[in-house]
Amino acid sequence: MIKTKATIPEREITDERVFAARRAIIKAAAGAAALSFLPGESLAEAKKYANVPVGPYSADLKPNDFEDVAGYTNYYEFSTNKTDSSVLAQKLTTRPWTITVEGECEKPGVFDLDDIVKNNPLEQRIYRFRCVEAWSMVVPWIGFPLAGLLKQFNPTSKARFVEFTTLYNPFVMVGQKSKVLEWPYIEGLRIDEAMHPLTLMATGMYDDELPKQNGTPLRLIVPWKYGFKSIKAIVKIKFQENMPQTAWNKSASHEYGFYANVNPSVPHPRWSQSRERVLGAGVFTPKRATELFNGYGSEVASLYAGMNLQNYF
Repeated sequence: MIKTKATIPEREITDERVFAARRAIIKAAAGAAALSFLPGESLAEAKKYANVPVGPYSADLKPNDFEDVAGYTNYYEFSTNKTDSSVLAQKLTTRPWTITVEGECEKPGVFDLDDIVKNNPLEQRIYRFRCVEAWSMVVPWIGFPLAGLLKQFNPTSKARFVEFTTLYNPFVMVGQKSKVLEWPYIEGLRIDEAMHPLTLMATGMYDDELPKQNGTPLRLIVPWKYGFKSIKAIVKIKFQENMPQTAWNKSASHEYGFYANVNPSVPHPRWSQSRERVLGAGVFTPKRATELFNGYGSEVASLYAGMNLQNYF
């Protein structure tokens, strides 16, 4: 039997100019990251968050190289291609930036992000990051606990869930012109998940601001859940009584459940979740065994006591 070479659809081929620009952007950012190792004042000058302290929930893990994280992203608002967002996202304006808070809370309003950051001390947390596509990485995020922020708005007793919404701007976020998902992107958490001390609002990584392709100026990080829960470029937070209708759950509820807890015993309908490819590892490196709750079970398993994690995935 003769095997023929597969034909790649033209729409999936990266434009040569985008490819060249993407490499230049990531290399430039990686070069800036290298400056953090210089002595004296160079550290503070090169990195906005160079002096942020390490938080109590940071894991003792070796982070991936910066280029692994900045150059391989799922940011469908710009592109379904893993690498093109590093170029396409550069047009996004991230200041000024406001967060609208509404719903079941006593102090709703529109708040400037810079004011929010001033009132919520930043810390570094090294977390495992696991994608539903069965790849993983380790990232040193910079951010603040979501719980402290939410408490400032005095959620009412009816606030059982928290909904998050991404910026909608199809003129810049050109991927929003496609029908791959219903826009704007929406994600959500149960209120106890949102208030858990591991849940982080990230403004940076690798001692600096988040690169635009990684969700600047504000994204959610929930380390025991698959990465699609970590919504980027957040512009709205809503407290509500009912479970939010999230983007991926609306698109394919049989594949992407609301909870999205990392669970090696619950396969995706099209692939196993029992093992994961570690980004940056050598081609002959065996895949890593996936851990329940991404290794954070001792901290979060109690949130799901009595729940059937096969049905609530």
